[in-house]
Amino acid sequence: MPANWIRWLAAGCGLAAMLGAAGCQTATEPFTGRKQYLMSMSAQEECKLGLDAWRETLKATPVSTNAQKNAVVQRVGKAIQAVASGPGTSEYQWEFKVLASQEANAFCLPGGKVAVYEGLFQYVKNDAELAAVIGHEVGHAVARHGVERMSEQQAAGYAGAALDAVLQSKKVASRDTVMQAFGLGAQYGVLLPFSRTQEYAADQIGLMYMAKAGYKPEAALDFWQRFAAKNAGQKSAFSDWLSTHPLDDKRIANMKTLMTKATVEYEMTPAKRGYGTAWK
Repeated sequence: MPANWIRWLAAGCGLAAMLGAAGCQTATEPFTGRKQYLMSMSAQEECKLGLDAWRETLKATPVSTNAQKNAVVQRVGKAIQAVASGPGTSEYQWEFKVLASQEANAFCLPGGKVAVYEGLFQYVKNDAELAAVIGHEVGHAVARHGVERMSEQQAAGYAGAALDAVLQSKKVASRDTVMQAFGLGAQYGVLLPFSRTQEYAADQIGLMYMAKAGYKPEAALDFWQRFAAKNAGQKSAFSDWLSTHPLDDKRIANMKTLMTKATVEYEMTPAKRGYGTAWK
């Protein structure tokens, strides 16, 4: 990219940073200590967004009628709920449901709406492994990662608008090319890596939650190693750059570095559940 383009890009992004910071609030992510910049949104507004999304999800995907799966999600979910706390969680109205879909997934919406898809049960063998998954998803919600992503996307929008204004004032002939380059840079250089940062954070928060709830933290490694083995070969090193989620081997390696701290938390927990109930 020519030097002039770089200066115009820097000018646009610098102005955007000031605009994006205006009206934002700072927060500290649980357990990681990472500083976050969040757009102003009350806990009530955030929970309302989560409730709206929850209702739409339940319209689109039926709730499972499997009594055993529903019972275990209720049991493990409430154990995680008991130790999950943070700004705004007093507004949460927790719900835990199993959804009748073979997708191997789970989520927690702002407001404490937790869903585990039936397809995920092929990867989990006991309560503690499910606690690792639910703890991770609850970690996203308690750390307000949804609002943080919205804030980051808002800032990227400000940056694009500011850059466009600079280019128009300079009467740059290749303005469209510059804007396309900025769009790619924002997506792959900021937004996607930022989401991977949140995934690593949710791993750490979830690990601490499951330990505080009395589940053996080693079960998280068991789950991710099994998940990685069953999905081996489906991602490349290049897809790690383009993906919002870390590659499984990097996630496992990072989690191993956190195991000592999680084990200390587990040993301090008076009511130990260990691996909990093993499933057939």
